[in-house]
Formats: sequence, structure tokens, C-alpha cells
Amino acid sequence: MLFTSLNFAIFLPVVFILYWFGTNKNLSLQNILLLLASYFFYASWDYRFLFLLIFSTLLDYFTSIQMFTAENQQKKKFWFWLSISINLGFLGFFKYYNFFTTSFADSLSLLGIQANFWTLKVILPVGISFYTFHGLSYVIDIYKGRIKPERNFIDYALFVSFFPLLVAGPIERATHLLPQIQKKRDFNYSAAVDGVRQILWGLFKKIVIADNCAKFANTIFNNSNSYSGSTLVLGALFFTFQIYCDFSGYSDIAIGTARLFGIDLLRNFAFPYFSRDIAEFWRRWHISLSTWFRDYLYIPLGGSKGGTWMKIRNTFIIFLVSGFWHGANWTFIVWGFLNALYIMPSIILNTNRNNLYTVALGRLIPSVKDFFSILLTFLLTVFAWIFFRSENLHMAISYIAKIFTPTLFKLPYFPGIGLSVSTFIFTFLFILIEWIGRERQYAIQFIGMSWPRSIRWSFYITLGLIIFYFAVSTPSQQFIYFQF
Repeated sequence: MLFTSLNFAIFLPVVFILYWFGTNKNLSLQNILLLLASYFFYASWDYRFLFLLIFSTLLDYFTSIQMFTAENQQKKKFWFWLSISINLGFLGFFKYYNFFTTSFADSLSLLGIQANFWTLKVILPVGISFYTFHGLSYVIDIYKGRIKPERNFIDYALFVSFFPLLVAGPIERATHLLPQIQKKRDFNYSAAVDGVRQILWGLFKKIVIADNCAKFANTIFNNSNSYSGSTLVLGALFFTFQIYCDFSGYSDIAIGTARLFGIDLLRNFAFPYFSRDIAEFWRRWHISLSTWFRDYLYIPLGGSKGGTWMKIRNTFIIFLVSGFWHGANWTFIVWGFLNALYIMPSIILNTNRNNLYTVALGRLIPSVKDFFSILLTFLLTVFAWIFFRSENLHMAISYIAKIFTPTLFKLPYFPGIGLSVSTFIFTFLFILIEWIGRERQYAIQFIGMSWPRSIRWSFYITLGLIIFYFAVSTPSQQFIYFQF
């Protein structure tokens, strides 16, 4: 069930009405309703994988209690590693089995040995990387003594399965979400209105920007050998805005939806394309995943305490693991490696925390230095996205090689380029609005608050009509991060 589908447009109001008016504001009934709604939401993708989600939930619920009540450290470790190994085993089987078997077969073929291995012919369970990481963080926190296990199964299951974040995050922590699930929630009109406003902006990003950029990015990437270097640059730019508006649009809709039910989710994006260096970019892009790797991988490896060499080693590890988390393809690993290289100068020179605050804070125009820093960071990011988008390394290398030819200086052209004019216009307006609203949680959070009500509502209605027009006229694209 896509956030942008008619089914969800019916599903959400029904759950909202039942939640606030059909449960008599009873917390237990509200949580049961949300859990059942979440399972229905997930089963609408493929009901068979619902059993995998439930099994994973039961596993972590049971092993966490066994860890907490273990008589000695040996038994505690047993339950901990049982949970970790089964969770990672399922993730590895569904997501990485084919990658490892084909890579091993390719390695053998280089030695003149032909091997045919059985490969998995099943779709990847949607959201498995996200809900697995929910469970892993919970189990690790209990093992480390940071939290106590949740005895109420409904509450724990809702923490793992809450439908707004279930299939593409944000990746929540038990310390943040569970207390909200356990606490009585009263309807807050201002929070709900703010949630609807964030949903509206998320829909605009997804339907108007991402889905339209996807059409042209797919055309160019799928036929890259036929186009000039300048056209390939254009294709990379289309994908750059596609992936940002697609994923941050999903996060906006998820966060806004959760607010309708009195729950605040972790922020996942903070205007990353306005970053002045790669370190700042990764503090602003997919924040819940970046902080997950920081807390559960980077710091346990020693973090930044062991000198420059340890910082370099640990940084490469988390970026390579992050790349591999995104998919079983060498392109993602190279993408992670590139970002690790990008961040190295700031790690070595200890300047990775120079840009902690929003660029041009309190000002409309950035300084010349900030402008060129943003531009350089953006161009490095665009280059790395080429690997992320390409189907394999050969395609990525060919794509980049074609860019750096004399055809780079030709006017870009591809069939249907005239139809992309509206996409250029809306993307420019989108960048402008994001820049104006960059100090907020999302771009239009306070835009228009000082306007007369009639003008403010005209703005929202116009935004809604634009979304509706493109939703009807543009083929719907699945959210990119569903495949991860």
C-alpha cells in the first residue's frame, strides 16, 4: 500500500477515526488498533512476509527477556547472539544470498572453474532492513544495560511495526518511541494540522518532483550509450533530485502521519543538499541510519578515540557497511567507498564538525565561501549517485567515461526533453522553498503563517491541486527505498 495510492487515502482516515473516536481514548485499545492496522498495511504488500515480521518480533521480544533474566553472563551472551545471528541470518538470506553466490561463482570462473549455484528466486521482503535494525538496536541496548525489556508484547510489537515507519523508516530507537507508545495520548489539533502540512509537502516532493524526475532519469540511464555527455550530466541531476525527493518525501509523509496519532518520529532529513562538506551532508542525510551506524558500529569499533588511523579505518568500515546495507551490488559498495574518500580530508584535518549549524543562519543569501562549498559538495554527491543508480559497475564506469568526452559541451537532448520543462520549473521552485524553509523541520512548516488566512489557504489548495494533477497524469513510481 503506497502512501501515494488511493488505498492509503482511504486507509488513513478510517484508522484515524477509529483511533480517536472508536477506542474511547483507551491506550490499550489504541495500541491494539494501531498494531492491527500496521499488520494489515504490511500484509497488503505480500501477506506471506507478514509471518516473517511477526516471527522477528517474537524472537526479539522473547530473547530480550531471557537476556535480562539470565542467571549468568554466559547465558546472557547465548540469548544475545541467538537473536543477532537469526536476525542477520534472515536479512543475509533474503538480501545477500544471491550476491555472495554469484560473486563466488564469478571468482571461480576467473580460475577456470565453472560453478552453478542455486539462487534465490523470491522478492525481497519489503522493509526487512528497517524492521531488522529496529530489533537489533533494541536487543543491543538491553544487552548493554541501557534499557529494560518491554513485557507488554502489544507495545513492543507496535514499536517494531508502526505502519508509518515500517517499510522505509525512520529507523527508530526503543528509548525514543516506546515511551510514547506507553504514554496516554490526547488529540492535539495544532500537532495534527502540522502533520497534515508535512504530509502535503511530502506528497509534493514525491509526486511532483521525484516521480517526474524518475521518468527522465530512467530514460537517460537506460539508454546512456545513445546520449551526449551533457545529457548524461542532466540524467545524473534528475536522479539526484529523484532520490532526495522520493526518500525525504516518504519520511515527511511518515512523520506527518505519525503526528496524526500523537506520536513523534525521529527526523530523517535536514536539507542535505545545502551542506558545505560531506561530513555535514551525512549529518543531514538519512539521519536515523547514519546515527544508527554511529552508535552501534562506529563507537563500538573505537570511534574517534584511537588516533587518526583508527578514525580512518572506522570511517571506511561504516561507509562500506552503509553501502552494502543499501543493496547487494558492488555499485553500492563503491558508492560507500567514494563517500568515505570524500570525508577523509575533514577526518584527517579534524574539520568534520566545522559546519554544525544551518548555512547562512538568519540570512537569505549565503556568503561566497558557503555558496561554493555547497556547490562543490553537491557536485561530489551527484557524481557518487551515478554509482548508486547504475545497474552494475560496468554501466557506471561507461556512464562516467561518456560524460568526460567532447560531447559534454553539446546541448543536452533526449526524446521528450521538451516535456521536462515543467519538471525544471517545479524543481527550481522546490529548491527555492527548501532554501527559505531550511531552518525548520521541513520546508513549509511556517511558510505563510503570517499571511492572511485566505492567502495561506490558497497556497495549500494550489499545492494540493498541483499534486492531484501530477498524481493523475504521471505514472506512480514505487518509493526507491522499498527495495532496501
